Formats: sequence, structure tokens, C-alpha cells
Amino acid sequence: MEYTIQRLGHLAGISTRTLRYYDEIGILKPARINSSGYRIYGQFEVDQLQQILFYRELGLQLDQIKQIITSPSFDSVHALKQHREQLQNKRRQLDLLIVNVDKTIASAEGRIMMSDQEKFEGFKQKMIDDNEKKYGKEIREKYGDDTVNQSNAKLKNMTQEQHEQVTGLAEEVKDTLAQAFKQGDPAGELAQKAADLHKQWLTFYWNQYSKEAHAGLAQMYVDDERFKAYYDAEQPGTAEFLRDAILIYTQMA
Repeated sequence: MEYTIQRLGHLAGISTRTLRYYDEIGILKPARINSSGYRIYGQFEVDQLQQILFYRELGLQLDQIKQIITSPSFDSVHALKQHREQLQNKRRQLDLLIVNVDKTIASAEGRIMMSDQEKFEGFKQKMIDDNEKKYGKEIREKYGDDTVNQSNAKLKNMTQEQHEQVTGLAEEVKDTLAQAFKQGDPAGELAQKAADLHKQWLTFYWNQYSKEAHAGLAQMYVDDERFKAYYDAEQPGTAEFLRDAILIYTQMA
């Protein structure tokens, strides 16, 4: 079946202006232009628009989506399976937060007692799910399922006091590292303090600390572009600096 731009916009619930913009940037071209000069879209374009809207719903930018769907290796069925898995994860996160809100309302109305730990269960699970989505594959390949599962369980069982401590430690690591980076000496006192704070932060998540694992994680901060981008966001070169400081700290240099 073929659609004009107006009919396709109505079908998909988006404006014709959006479809024209998609045409301009090359992410969704019409199948043809008819003799009257109207854009005509076929089944392929309908399916492609569905994929675009799925990716938009998952938070991807248009330039990222274009790169994905125009790749010669793009597999639409595999992409749909990934969409389904990601949407199910999002639904689980929302269900947890809804349950959390319902229990909080019941607690406020005096119908149930709610512990402080229960008040933050939904948020902790969301953090775990988000980390799994971003880094799960690499972390599990490097450290194994048991280690990652134990770390997730430790996070879920954190008290509010422990959660506040680890959050504060993360900020302290970031601030100390920024100051040490300006000094430029990974073996310096401030850089070694940052490495020690990083170790303290890790112990909130790891059941067992080892120098080898700490050094390996530091190297991954450099090798993995996502970690590197996080540490280098304000000062390029910070990921390498932290890696060097941790290698000295763990005596793995």
C-alpha cells in the first residue's frame, strides 16, 4: 500500500513537517515523487518509519538512528527484538516505581509500615538496569556473571546511610581527581588520594577487592569509549590520568 505524506503522517501520529525534515536529512526518503510533485511512501518506508519512532522512544538522536538503519548490516527483525527487550526493561522499571509510589501512599495514609530501605528499592533497581543496559555486556565478559550479580545484590541491599556514603564518595573521587589532574602527577599525593577514594567507592559494590581487578577496571576506563567519555567530559586525558594513578596505587605499573 502507498501513502501520501499527509496520510502517512496521520497513520503514524506525526506531522508532515517532521516527515519533510526526515526527507531533508536523509533518514527517511519517499519511495518516489508522483507527477503532481507529492511524496509517495511505500511499505519499506512505513517499516523504516516505525523503526525510527522506536529508536526515538528509546532516546536515540536522529544522527545515531540514521547511522544504524542505513548500515548495510542492519537487520530489522533483530532490531525489533532489541526494541522489545529494551521496552520490557523500561516497563519493569516503571512497574517498580509505581509499586514504590503505591506503598509510599499507603504508608503516608497509615495503612502500612514502610522501611526506609523500601522507599529507595525502585530507584536502586533502575540504577542497576541502566548500568546493565550501558555496560552489562562488557562488565560480564570481563568479570563474569557471578561477580556482577553479587555486586547488583549488594547495591539493592544498601541501607540509605550506605547509599548516601557511596554517593558522597563518588563526588569526592571526582573532585579530588580534577584537582590532581591539574597538578599533572599521577604519583603525587593528591592523585594517590583519588585512587584510594576510588578503591573505597568500589568496596561498596564489590564483595572482594583485589589490586588486579582494580587495575583492570582502570584500564577499561581508557579502552572503553563510553567510560573514557565520562571521565574526559570536563578535562580530556582524565581517564588516562586516573588509570595511571590506580596502576601506581595498586603497584601494577
